[in-house]
Amino acid sequence: MSDKFYAEKQAALKHFEALLDEQLERAERIKSVKDFVDYQNLDKLIIGVCGGDGIGPYICKVSRDVLEYMLKDEIDAGKVEIRNIDGLTIENRAAVNKAIPDDVMAELKACHVILKGPTTTPRQGDPWPNIESANVAMRKELDLFANMRPVKVPALGIDWTFFRENTEGGYAVGSKGIKVNDDLAMDFVVTTTEGTERIARLAFEYARKNGINRVDVVTKANVIKTTDGKFLNICKEIGKEYPEISLEDWYIDIMTAKLIDEKRRRDFRVMILPNLYGDILTDEAAEIQGGVGTAGSANIGKRYAMFEAIHGSAPRMVNEGRAQYADPCSMLRAVVMLLRHIGRIEKAEKLEKALDLCMFEEAKIKITGRPDGATNAEFAEYVMSKL
Repeated sequence: MSDKFYAEKQAALKHFEALLDEQLERAERIKSVKDFVDYQNLDKLIIGVCGGDGIGPYICKVSRDVLEYMLKDEIDAGKVEIRNIDGLTIENRAAVNKAIPDDVMAELKACHVILKGPTTTPRQGDPWPNIESANVAMRKELDLFANMRPVKVPALGIDWTFFRENTEGGYAVGSKGIKVNDDLAMDFVVTTTEGTERIARLAFEYARKNGINRVDVVTKANVIKTTDGKFLNICKEIGKEYPEISLEDWYIDIMTAKLIDEKRRRDFRVMILPNLYGDILTDEAAEIQGGVGTAGSANIGKRYAMFEAIHGSAPRMVNEGRAQYADPCSMLRAVVMLLRHIGRIEKAEKLEKALDLCMFEEAKIKITGRPDGATNAEFAEYVMSKL
């Protein structure tokens, strides 16, 4: 073994040891939090609205308008407070070389639930430092372990709810891989017992409460045997606690095909997936619904919850002066999920019906992303007129 190879190996081992210590500590920490927040018993519910960057501030502004309209009585009575949280732009994050600046994180932690716009994640070749995704950082710091994404297309018989594990898998240490030398680079996948048990149980509980008798688990356990195998086996064990619900397991590659199989896709209702597969499959599902601009996303933890659009920050629209024409429907769908999560079920159902009417059934005002269509503010006014 050459001195150069030995030095590279030792540096990689040191890096991996620190990573291992970090994840072992995290595994112990997440086991210590037992109960969910009861939003009904809070003296004041604090909702943070965090615009992000790109088109985020535009679609968040109109979504906040709708949220304030629906919660006006509770806001006036001091039962609900809505706070603007700025500072999550790529420029601010790059300036402090952090995924989320400390002062912004403190503001987020002072809220109970968060409505968040899209944020830019630097890629190789971008003029920004290699900072972690703000979404990934927020999910880890606030322990938002469940990414819940509904996709519904009644005309096609589609009614899917995806439960994507949010804090582990291929994204857990995505910015902490090892470049051993010019010939070898390695990244890591993380799966913990507690992390998998809690996402599986949340999905099975959802199925039980909604009278759904089947849950599908999606992995690549035939190839990624250790981590995906652990994920699948734990889901099977949790499934035994719900004898009225059957469990099917699928590999991610065939499931991507089955979602566009008109004969089979109607069979699926609730799906549990590790982080990376969940990210891929839910974007495919949203495209079937009408595009990523039509789907919202819930990120649920025991102490905090965050609701967001599933699309990116669309810097091209901003650069071309079209941000005011960005489709706000994904953010408005996220508002529906937020309202449902905090127990305002009737208000959530009213907004959902108004969106269905404005997006599909009546559709008098259309969003095109360009000046030949409505602005996001005009569309939000259209929605509020139907509430």
